[in-house]
Amino acid sequence: MLKPIIEELGEAGHTRAALPMRWALASLSLSMLMPSLDTSIANVGLPTLAQVFGASFQQVQWIVLAYLLAITTLIVSVGRLGDIFGRRRLLLTGISLFTLASLFCGIAPTLPALLAARALQGLGAAMMMALTVAMVGETVPKERTGGAMGLLGTMSAIGTTLGPSLGGILIAGFGWETIFLVNVPLGIANFLLAARFLPADRRERKSAQARPDAIGTLLLALALAAYALAMTTGHGRFGALNLGLLLAAALGIALFVCAETKVKSPLLRPSMFRDSSLSAGLAMSTLVSTVIMATLVVGPFYLSHALGFDAAHVGAIMSAGPLVSALTGVPAGRIADRFGARRMSVTGLAGMIFGLFLIAALQGRFAAAGYIGPLVIVTASYATFQAANNTTIMSNVMPEQRGVISGMLSLSRNLGLITGASVMGAIFTLASGTTDIAAAAPEAVASGMQITFATAALLIVGALAMALAGFARAKRTFSSKEAP
Repeated sequence: MLKPIIEELGEAGHTRAALPMRWALASLSLSMLMPSLDTSIANVGLPTLAQVFGASFQQVQWIVLAYLLAITTLIVSVGRLGDIFGRRRLLLTGISLFTLASLFCGIAPTLPALLAARALQGLGAAMMMALTVAMVGETVPKERTGGAMGLLGTMSAIGTTLGPSLGGILIAGFGWETIFLVNVPLGIANFLLAARFLPADRRERKSAQARPDAIGTLLLALALAAYALAMTTGHGRFGALNLGLLLAAALGIALFVCAETKVKSPLLRPSMFRDSSLSAGLAMSTLVSTVIMATLVVGPFYLSHALGFDAAHVGAIMSAGPLVSALTGVPAGRIADRFGARRMSVTGLAGMIFGLFLIAALQGRFAAAGYIGPLVIVTASYATFQAANNTTIMSNVMPEQRGVISGMLSLSRNLGLITGASVMGAIFTLASGTTDIAAAAPEAVASGMQITFATAALLIVGALAMALAGFARAKRTFSSKEAP
């Protein structure tokens, strides 16, 4: 399915110094697939790993958290390092690190060793995710950026969708080690492709003179780690520890902003957020990712407790969302190239609002079809928005800032997913009128679902207002340039 897409995008590369663009795109696709696959593949192995290492479920959960925390805390920093030292060079380092860490995961003799290897794997994944998006601007012409972003979105969705099923097959047939070792041949193939076909680094003068911001990197990493832990600790219950972590995160961000105004080569220049297009794009990405978690957090409870589906049917219904996202990513990118990224961002958000309200309105009607139909609308619109928003942001970035902006874009999505798991889950629990969803009556679960998805739609209305303001601002700017 992907081969003709890569070949079509690669046809635009005949003017770029005979660069075999299709192989470069294949490498970038693998660099997006592998980290996404490992985000979900380990989840299915947690019960087995708890048994193997004689650990509690809370302890083995850190196999997932160590990976996600490493990505979240370091993704902006590695993007900036790519701008300074070369994005291709650091991407190759990330692929190597991810592959080696996957091997260490597969041969880990103890749980602490596995956790350390997963954190190292998360560092490699952060490099791959940040620098893959940044490399698009150096690999494809600007008029094909949307298609390439759509392809990367498709690979991310495929990895997330494939993880649980592939993990289950590997564990059942070959043992838990293989859910990590499967990355080794993929990583070797990816490294060879990247080393051979990705364009060489072109050091910008500003980037070449810059130095890594150690203090800013440490403060931002600590603040993001505190926020991520605040959102994931407590299993949905917000207590004193969560509040303390949130306060620590706020203090860390304040210290980070203060530090960035005093260093010669900051990790992030506060002035860059004066760019309303960038700030709005990142804010919309965070909001949309927060909302999309409602389908992943609330959906299973609604389908099982309110509609009465068993686990197998719930899994099949839930897979419709990622599958649709995977199938619509590339077409959405092409449409953004043809009709304009800003216009398609607005269209995608409007589609999400319609789909989310439809999920709430059709609660209890038409059985599974009443959920799957609106879910298809939501996820297809999400894929459209994501491809268009990524294109808008990355198309207007200075070459020497592509790495750090790409890292911020990935960070906004990660923070949205982490926040959504906590916030949308809390809204669902409060709206259901119980602290124990597993024991709630079907009517309470259905009511909670309606309120949660209606709230999610209202959040996207806010994102749509930002998109419309940006679209109007861009039109005014264009008109003023056209005026004599």
